[in-house]
Amino acid sequence: MKTSAFVYPWDIVGDPAAPDRVAALGVRQATLAAAYHSTRALTPRHPRHRVVVAEHSAVLYPPGERWRGRELRPHPAGDWAPGDAYGEAAAALADAGLAVHSWVVLAHNSRLGAEHPGVCVVNAYGDRYPYAPCIAVPDIRAYLCDLAAEAAVRPGAAGTELESLGWYGLAHLHAHDKTGGVPLGEAGQYLMSLCFCPTCREGYAGVGQDPDELAAAVRAALEPLWRGAPPEDGWPAVEKLLGAARAAATRAWRDGAARDLQRAAVAAVRAAAPDGFQILLHADPAAYHCGANAGVDPADVLAHADGVVVPCASGTALLRPFAPHAAPHTVVAANFTVVSGMGGSPATLAADAARAADDGANQLRLYHAGLASDADLDAVTAALGRLGG
Repeated sequence: MKTSAFVYPWDIVGDPAAPDRVAALGVRQATLAAAYHSTRALTPRHPRHRVVVAEHSAVLYPPGERWRGRELRPHPAGDWAPGDAYGEAAAALADAGLAVHSWVVLAHNSRLGAEHPGVCVVNAYGDRYPYAPCIAVPDIRAYLCDLAAEAAVRPGAAGTELESLGWYGLAHLHAHDKTGGVPLGEAGQYLMSLCFCPTCREGYAGVGQDPDELAAAVRAALEPLWRGAPPEDGWPAVEKLLGAARAAATRAWRDGAARDLQRAAVAAVRAAAPDGFQILLHADPAAYHCGANAGVDPADVLAHADGVVVPCASGTALLRPFAPHAAPHTVVAANFTVVSGMGGSPATLAADAARAADDGANQLRLYHAGLASDADLDAVTAALGRLGG
């Protein structure tokens, strides 16, 4: 199966050995970050640094003229990825014989939320999630579509992978996070992720729900969890907590907003891209899920995108709902973490890849070539050698 490794520009720029090191893993492609959220990342082999602190969400290239005079706009990176860091890294990776695809993070942006709190997700208690722009807000939708088009179609890129193209909610790897004290399960996570910003309140009204009554019902449904009730997973658990009719109404509004955004963003990238440019979404087949792997309708997303990248760190079952809707040229990529210190298992990659193929995968993604130890990379090289790269 064709395999791509994720990398950041700061893994490559300033390290002349890095592109050949990535190619030596046995991969044929690098998925290179072009727009990314704030992070703190280890760079265990770089000759100039060991820790990179990306202080805010940024594009890793000079933003274009389309943003001039606009209130919502991306910010360039600071000294962690100055200038056209993406372009410099992409050229070096191409010189090493690797195809380069852009990696674009969209509806996950703490700086945007800090500067424009009125466009963020607001939960049923009135708390704002500053890292989560509400994808139903028209100005946010326009911003995300333009960002997708610009950041995806960088010079030399043969395709793109769009991450967090959907709802973001409570779950977030925040600095010094202290939100795990009460287990919420999937049902509680969903309820804590429902947005009650002005746009979403209008949306709920449009599907027959009084937004004040709905917010009160969400708070009442969560109350047993705060008192220690066992968490539950799956959509039936949401229906049990909130009631089937109210739960369905939230899905009618939110699923429609996500589908519309996904279609619009893919169309914007296609309009900006050359023929043959590949567009993949990081996706979860449960449409009500939130986060980096956006919840999607498998049939709908594969009707307009070229494929999906599916998280497989906890197993390959999430691949199966996409298989019946895949055309001969559809990409269904299984994404495996290969960093042992982050819960990955590079030693079992070959066996994991075989299970992924049985469940419908035809490509692999490896997270993350820049973060992994030398031992992890050696294990990846051995596994890809057995798989044929």
